[in-house]
Amino acid sequence: MSTAYALPPLDSLLKRSAKRTRDIFASCPNDGMKEDEKSARIRLSVKINDEYRDFKELPPALLAQQGPIGPARPKEQTKSMALIATIDNTPKVQPSTFVTSNKLSEALTLHKTTRTIKPTYHAPWKLVRVISGHLGWVRSVAVEPGNQWFATGAGDRVIKIWDLASGELKLSLTGHISTVRGLAVSPRHPYLFSCGEDKMVKCWDLEANKVIRHYHGHLSGVYSLSLHPTLDVLVTSGRDASARVWDMRTKAQIHVLAGHSATVADVKCQESDPQVITGSMDSTVRLWDLAAGKTMVTLTHHKKSVRALAIHPTEYSFASGSAGGNNIKKWKCPEGAFVHNFSGHNAIINTLSVNAEGVFFSGGDNGTLTFWDYNTGTPFQNLDDVPQPGSLEAEAGVFCSTFDMTGTRLITGGADKTIKVYAEQSQ
Repeated sequence: MSTAYALPPLDSLLKRSAKRTRDIFASCPNDGMKEDEKSARIRLSVKINDEYRDFKELPPALLAQQGPIGPARPKEQTKSMALIATIDNTPKVQPSTFVTSNKLSEALTLHKTTRTIKPTYHAPWKLVRVISGHLGWVRSVAVEPGNQWFATGAGDRVIKIWDLASGELKLSLTGHISTVRGLAVSPRHPYLFSCGEDKMVKCWDLEANKVIRHYHGHLSGVYSLSLHPTLDVLVTSGRDASARVWDMRTKAQIHVLAGHSATVADVKCQESDPQVITGSMDSTVRLWDLAAGKTMVTLTHHKKSVRALAIHPTEYSFASGSAGGNNIKKWKCPEGAFVHNFSGHNAIINTLSVNAEGVFFSGGDNGTLTFWDYNTGTPFQNLDDVPQPGSLEAEAGVFCSTFDMTGTRLITGGADKTIKVYAEQSQ
């Protein structure tokens, strides 16, 4: 008699087999993944496999060019290594460039030497003489080319000529009816040029000590003047927001350099282009084409009014000064490319001067003086202008400055009505 076995229902069988399958693959890392994540992974691996199936080995032509790398290996070993290479994807640990701290310090030293230029050594400067005589703020100073005497102009409307060696007064010239703001001594004629807040530009004959020419045209006070080194041309600038180019001999106005929107506080001339540079209270510096009488470039880096300019006597560059931080800037001619800032003299800069040795001077409205290395922009000396006895503490401002022809003495004029002479200290 045969026994019939009743089979369990189909769904329970399916459940059991699924459980068994789950038990077997419990350690599978993909188990925790969501279905769509799994399928995305599979799709990606299939895609990679399809794309790079033919690139597992180099084409025979390229393999022939490769040549053996290292000692030859048996074929079986090469195969197994290729297999390991496909499985093991961990990146190799690269040896450090700086194996020792010594190597690191060497690299740092190299970095420092390539990055920083060492400033030239300059001897310190010292106040050697204080000259009194003016009855107003000393606003302008100029040294004559022979280095025998210098001239100053002040708020007392007088131009005074002083002996450079002894500091004695040689002559007083009267004629201006307001503050004398600009002076220049011609290197090629026995002439002294002056300009002032009375709108006048005068040419003095130093042999007769009298005015021989007037240059009429400015509509307001004239703040600065500069002589062209080779042409018989004079450039003046002032409160009418223009710079004017004059023929020295005929008194004719050659150009009106218009474009600034505020007082043109300083103007400088040089032999090569740009032959005229102006700094204005509209916080811009302009480089002019003298022949055309037009602006070549406008430099807009300054944030506040530009009151001072200085052209290097031998290098083809110049500096400009204004108020606020990073307020003194060096520029390269002819295109006016920015070179660097002279950072650290936070004052309203009234005057700048530079000598052939690369000593650069800046004088502030608050009586602070800074001496810099012109090439690197590094300050090497800070001084304070001490107001003379009888002056107010507030009368410490420096308004004008110039180096003498040797570059070893600096003459400044200030708010305490005195002229101060600084000299470079010998070793």
